[in-house]
Amino acid sequence: MKSATPKVLHEICGRSLVGHVVAASRELDPAHLVVVVGHAREQVTAHLAGIDADVRTAVQYEQNGTGHAVRMALEELGGPVDGTVIVVCGDTPLLTGETLAQLAATHGADGNAVTVLTAEVPDSTGYGRIVRDPATGAVTAIVEHKDATDAQRAIREINSGVFAFDGNLLADALGKVRTDNSQGEEYLTDVLGILREAGHRVGAAVGTDHRQILGINNRVQLAEARALLNARLLERAMLAGVTVVDPAGTFVDVTVTFGQDALIHPGTQLLGATHIAEGAEVGPNTRLKDTRVGAGARVDNTVADGAVIGEQASVGPFAYLRPGTNLGLKAKAGTYVEMKNATIGEGTKVPHLSYVGDATIGEYTNIGAASVFVNYDGEHKHHTTVGSHCKTGSDNMFVAPVTIGDGAYTAAGSVITKDVPPGALAVARGQQRNIEGWVARKRPGSAAATAAQSTGEKDSGHL
Repeated sequence: MKSATPKVLHEICGRSLVGHVVAASRELDPAHLVVVVGHAREQVTAHLAGIDADVRTAVQYEQNGTGHAVRMALEELGGPVDGTVIVVCGDTPLLTGETLAQLAATHGADGNAVTVLTAEVPDSTGYGRIVRDPATGAVTAIVEHKDATDAQRAIREINSGVFAFDGNLLADALGKVRTDNSQGEEYLTDVLGILREAGHRVGAAVGTDHRQILGINNRVQLAEARALLNARLLERAMLAGVTVVDPAGTFVDVTVTFGQDALIHPGTQLLGATHIAEGAEVGPNTRLKDTRVGAGARVDNTVADGAVIGEQASVGPFAYLRPGTNLGLKAKAGTYVEMKNATIGEGTKVPHLSYVGDATIGEYTNIGAASVFVNYDGEHKHHTTVGSHCKTGSDNMFVAPVTIGDGAYTAAGSVITKDVPPGALAVARGQQRNIEGWVARKRPGSAAATAAQSTGEKDSGHL
């Protein structure tokens, strides 16, 4: 990956590569789930603890091959395991729990000692080839690409790296794996030949979609997998009743949820634990992270992080809702409005060009254009409270902490530093004073002076 980040911690659609595999594996409700870690194990282990507290880790101090890795996992579990052991790769984020369940079902139904998940791929370069008995179709071997003959390299059925094993037979066979191959490693795939030679049944389950087994080895493949997973997520949403105007221009995380009849416009990114409720309309050109959008709300050209947008609320265009923003029913955060840690009551409007930070605003209040809630004194944040049914003038500054009572008004251009009683009008600005003739005296000969003189002559009747 040419990155300081370990490969399995690179993310697509809001989840790390290994996180996707862990999530798919959890769908089987396994008795044990062990992740074998080696390179950058401290980072990977800490990440795993954060996403699944029940995951166990086994350390492979020397990377001596896939067979050696599975031996380390069994040692972590105390030795052979009764029942079925499923082995998956940590860099296959498109693998689904449904496919793993089908593998486990085939393995049990056929009574196999080992069942390998295979797939037919357009280009098998780099993959282990599935070699079958021409007469019976049984799997006789898996040959790694580097060890394959030209004839074997022409085979398009490949090993996915996903297996279901009889736990006790697996432990015994791993003790017989040799390292006489081009890599000098213990290949897990050699277990198939060992079990077959011992008279045990080796089978295969052919996957229905070869893209599920795609492994990630560089950033080109990472982007390809992201596109495939994003398309899968959007297809699922659309089939559930969501309108996505342009799937190619819409991006979602696996943790995003939708209500029926939600409408998503192009250029929209929905990230984290975002939920779009029934009939809500989002986009275009909108980025929402960990944000809840209520039923019937409209969000246009907006960035929001950790916000709650109430039912039938209106946001944007060009709004920024920061963490802690909570818009009530039919509330409005309009054009070029920024909010942070603010609770906005039902029907209240902040229409344009304003900053509302660390504030509580009641119901059906209107905040005038170009208003600023001055919440920071250089060391601490302070809170502003504006009541219900208030009308605040344009170009107001509310210097926190300050409270505006219910039904109060504030005059345009005011700097409010003291509490305003309910029903009062607050005026906090200097008296206007006009200095006649100032331009002529201070800017003689200027265009302004000429214009003023011309206007004065017209007003006096002189031409």
